[in-house]
Amino acid sequence: MRIKLLRVALVRTFAILLMATPAAIAETIDRSEVEKIVREYILENPEIIKEALLELENRSQKAQEEARAETIRAEQDVLLRSAADLVLGNPDGDVTLVEFFDFNCGYCKRAFPDIKALLAEDAQLRVVLKDFPILGPGSIEAAKVALAVKRLGDDASARDFHARLMAMQGQANAGRALSLVEEMGLDRARVEAEMGSPEIETVIASNLALAQLLGLTGTPSFVVGERIVVGAVGKEPLAEAVRSVRE
Repeated sequence: MRIKLLRVALVRTFAILLMATPAAIAETIDRSEVEKIVREYILENPEIIKEALLELENRSQKAQEEARAETIRAEQDVLLRSAADLVLGNPDGDVTLVEFFDFNCGYCKRAFPDIKALLAEDAQLRVVLKDFPILGPGSIEAAKVALAVKRLGDDASARDFHARLMAMQGQANAGRALSLVEEMGLDRARVEAEMGSPEIETVIASNLALAQLLGLTGTPSFVVGERIVVGAVGKEPLAEAVRSVRE
């Protein structure tokens, strides 16, 4: 990647220097002479390559952030208001924090107490949990069980199930998730039947597609306002992101 950026930087440096060459001089020298001038200038001032690379990286990052912000604005309904998603905190809160998570993600498990702490401190925060099962078949199975519990039961049961499965040690899969369903006194047979419904398949496919549009490749990934925060960054960076939206 850096080699590609270096080539671009060299081309742009060459173009800039060529444009900076007075027209009268440019007409009297050939390409090889210009290349020699550029080469000598770069060798005498190698720091311009580093500066060019940094500028290209900054522009690339800015373009990516702008593209993500545009996607967030365009996908507000599916991002914030999907009926399939579990909502924590104040359903009418003034700021929504969206988390893309996987039940088998150790960092998601680490981040969950931070989410609970944020909700305990902020009565106006709304959190949307989007199943993003990318860590193997077990993750997909666990997500289907969780979505089935929400579809068949009340939101309180779905929140309880989510918290318990997040706290569970070891690999999450259909067997362990369904055992948890039984422990909670829910109807395992109904949940197991609902797992294979086309509606649940559609929800997972939609979440995966949305994550791809946003350029998300790992969990947990958070969306707040038009900003994306990746990883288990801790409570305070998430709180700061929420504050920045309010401001």
